[in-house]
Amino acid sequence: MKFDSILSEIDGFGKFQIQLVLIQTLSRITLPCHFLLNNFMAAVPSHHCNVIALDDGGIFGNLTREQKLSVGVPADQDGTLSSCQMFSKPQYQHLSGLNSCEDAATVQCQTGWVYDNSTFKSTLATEWDLVCSRKWMNKATVTIFFIGVMCGAPLFGYLSDRFGRRPLLLASYLSSLTFAVLSAFSPSYVMFVIMRFFTGMSLTGISIISFALNVEWFGLAHRTFSGIIISLDWTLGNILLVGIAYYVNHWRMLIVAVTSPLILSILAWRWLPESARWLLANGKTDAAHHYLMQCAKMNNRTAYMTTITQTELLESAQGDTLDKKYTIVDLFKTPNMRKLSICSGIVWFGVALTYYGISLNITGFGLDPYLTQIIFAIIEVPMKIGLYFFLEKAGRRSGEMGTLLLTGLSLFINIFVAKDKWAIRTVVAVLGKAMSEGSFTIIFLYTTELFPTVVRQNGLGYTSFLARLGVSISPLIMLLEDVWHLLPAIIYCTVAVGSGLVSWLLPETLNVQLPESIEDIEKPRGQSMRKKEIQ
Repeated sequence: MKFDSILSEIDGFGKFQIQLVLIQTLSRITLPCHFLLNNFMAAVPSHHCNVIALDDGGIFGNLTREQKLSVGVPADQDGTLSSCQMFSKPQYQHLSGLNSCEDAATVQCQTGWVYDNSTFKSTLATEWDLVCSRKWMNKATVTIFFIGVMCGAPLFGYLSDRFGRRPLLLASYLSSLTFAVLSAFSPSYVMFVIMRFFTGMSLTGISIISFALNVEWFGLAHRTFSGIIISLDWTLGNILLVGIAYYVNHWRMLIVAVTSPLILSILAWRWLPESARWLLANGKTDAAHHYLMQCAKMNNRTAYMTTITQTELLESAQGDTLDKKYTIVDLFKTPNMRKLSICSGIVWFGVALTYYGISLNITGFGLDPYLTQIIFAIIEVPMKIGLYFFLEKAGRRSGEMGTLLLTGLSLFINIFVAKDKWAIRTVVAVLGKAMSEGSFTIIFLYTTELFPTVVRQNGLGYTSFLARLGVSISPLIMLLEDVWHLLPAIIYCTVAVGSGLVSWLLPETLNVQLPESIEDIEKPRGQSMRKKEIQ
């Protein structure tokens, strides 16, 4: 008897599973808030040099603000004030309409910058002057954050496979809250990026463990639904981020505000169950029986559990794997596992790089950043609803390949759309964002189904590591537009198409039982046999 058979008898989609999803929503909505936080926290408002250094004690002091800017700051080709240059001496001839400044020497800003605070009252850029020659430091904040996420993925993957899902989730809640608050009150840039690194590392635990825990408690017939409904937490958090960022314009308080749901998560942790699959895979039948009874009571299926013996529970976990401790190395020891791990890692890298290449460039479409972000969030809802029906009919593999190829097509089309045609660019970008979000939704569910229980968290940790490597590189790719303005878009497009093609090498998992051991991967049984075991 397989575990999925037991789970289906006590209702693999009842009040117990609904409570599990709702409790984890409290923590999961903080993920997009932090992962996309730099769109607002690190926003760079319009700015120009502070021209107070040009005050010579004479005429300059009597000029109006507009006149001071006219004589102190050169204009760019589009007529806007230069962001990084100022005149070395006041150009008073500009006051009489003589705008020739061919002989006027310009220098870098001498006494800082003046920022437009109409949209953002305070950001990282305005607090530490991360503009012009220091703009790379602003981009580096998101890269360092995702390096933390990247490092946390294999760490929490291994620890949760070793010590269980539930205790590691609590550790993630507590450490994420602590490091996020410390980053919000960092007195220096260096301390801030260090705290953001550890915040990213801690949040990874919530990301990969919560998804696996949810899927491991859902029955086979409702696994697709579980993956989609869990992914809606991201959409909800995305919308929440826009609302909070609109009303909280100071970056320090913004961090505190988007992190606050973790307080509720810590309080609600006591009602979170451990994964019965993990408990059985590790020989802890008493604890597994306790949680299964808890599930049966809540779902009004207690009669069936009285017929299940400890021996039957132990056999459902395939007892030959109980005494072995697995690590990330086991993902590459055997042929089928090695192929699965390499291909899924490539797909995760491509999915993450292209998704964040679009998501972290919300100012590149000519619209207000709040409006762009809310459009990106809202479009996810109908997309995910349609995705559910598609996955139920066509499967995971074709869905993953299709969404990635369509993402690449959208990026390819936008290469040829002029930047002044912001409406067309935004429509194409929104469609590309929807497809990219679709690929992310599928790959989370797909990966959870591909890896066996004994190494599932190691697999998610490994693939998430490669994904965050892609995310860390993604914002830096945007700097290549200084080399050639089309180069970033071409790179994103190529990666999306390439990873989409690689996804076709993965096996289909639609209506297939979750594998429990590596032997299930190396000696796969026919899909019909797996269906038969459930019936």
